[in-house]
Amino acid sequence: MLAWQQRIKNGTIVTGKETYQADIYVQDDKIAAITTEKLPGEIDEDIDASGKHVFPGFMDTHIHSRDPGPTHKEDFTHSTRAAAAGGLTTVFEMPNTNPPVNDAAHFDSQHEHLGTQASVDFGLWGICLGHLNEEHIPDLHDKGVIAFKFFWGYAVHAETYQLMYNYKPGMENVIPPFHDGEVYKMMENVAKTGQVFAVHAENNDLIQTLTSRVEERGGSTYEDLLEGRPALAEVLTVQTGIQMARATGVRFHVLHVSAGESVRLIRKAQQEGLPVTVETCPHFLFLSAEDFDRVGPKMKVYPPVKHKSDQEEIWRGIADGTISHVCSDHAPHTQDEKDGSLWSIPAGMCGIETLAPLMLNAVSEGRLSLQRAAQLLSENPARLFGIAPQKGTMQPGSDADFTIVDMDKEGTIQQDNLHSKSKMTAYDGFPIKGWPVQTIVRGRTVMKDGEMVSEGHGTLIQPTSTGQTVHGIS
Repeated sequence: MLAWQQRIKNGTIVTGKETYQADIYVQDDKIAAITTEKLPGEIDEDIDASGKHVFPGFMDTHIHSRDPGPTHKEDFTHSTRAAAAGGLTTVFEMPNTNPPVNDAAHFDSQHEHLGTQASVDFGLWGICLGHLNEEHIPDLHDKGVIAFKFFWGYAVHAETYQLMYNYKPGMENVIPPFHDGEVYKMMENVAKTGQVFAVHAENNDLIQTLTSRVEERGGSTYEDLLEGRPALAEVLTVQTGIQMARATGVRFHVLHVSAGESVRLIRKAQQEGLPVTVETCPHFLFLSAEDFDRVGPKMKVYPPVKHKSDQEEIWRGIADGTISHVCSDHAPHTQDEKDGSLWSIPAGMCGIETLAPLMLNAVSEGRLSLQRAAQLLSENPARLFGIAPQKGTMQPGSDADFTIVDMDKEGTIQQDNLHSKSKMTAYDGFPIKGWPVQTIVRGRTVMKDGEMVSEGHGTLIQPTSTGQTVHGIS
């Protein structure tokens, strides 16, 4: 008799275009059938999703697990547990580890290292370091990096290739931030692969000048931080990147957009038909500078959270499809590291486990539709990075990745209950209506009702195409 690996019955399926009632049958880790008919055969795991919504597995394309590296803050074991606990089935690990993913050998070692820890499936970003690794870009592409990232505005340690986040001229063994001509060459090299060239967009020269001015007068408030690292620092870089993309043809992607003017520039570029895309993060959607007195240093990130007017324009970018997807920029630090002056503490916070609940709460509040949530958290990132229809797709033959959601469930985000090593989050106490209640990775339940029930199931995901430039509401 035919045996099914899994059946999800009585749920409401959500895609980017529709919601409908049907049962899902899984065999050999893949979706075998989506039907309203009862199919014959034994079922190994029968899941009753009555009253719940079944999404294509949610993903987070932007996480920093710091592994290998400063793993006292986080490691891949904890970050992928947190991902599963938050309803995510796939994550993309950023390349600024120690050592970085800057060549084929380091790609292989990172694959081996993380593969033993992963509770969800994962992709690996490759890093662009200008002349330091330009000859390795083709090999990284062949190995299967998800995309290429360039930290625009950051210096690099000459021996370890580690990023220098607070560069000052004259530092020893430090390569200063790359100039625009070198960035142009990086774009040319990545354009030959057809893959995405994504940037952390901040203008170092402007930040150096304005931060020095603020430091000289003893500025210490959040508004002083924004004066030293203003929206203009991002806007100038986005503007330059768009024009370079026009010239090189590279698929240019702006990471964690924070400034309203950046969204307007990107919208205009998309209307011109340029291959330009953009993502944002919950902290730019649900926090603004006005929240600092309440939240405090936990909300310090780079680029920094800006003003209400920026937040409103980012929401407009979500509404009109300018923004392709939402991700966490998960970058934990310990409580001790976040306890200090605003200028001295590191930027970054825990975010992987709270990504989906925050976006589902936005659905409950009427800011998003269920279909738009499916686009932002599943379908668009899979298409953009070339892993559809394997991921992010609800159709036979796709991986059996599902996030089952209870839109009636209410609660609050509790920092101490997070699964990351370092649990510092700006969302502690944030009320949520709409929670992931079951995470299924390739037909295996890894989280149910907030508890991990399976670990070590994750595997490396590599693009099956160079992807599509995704924008607009499909």
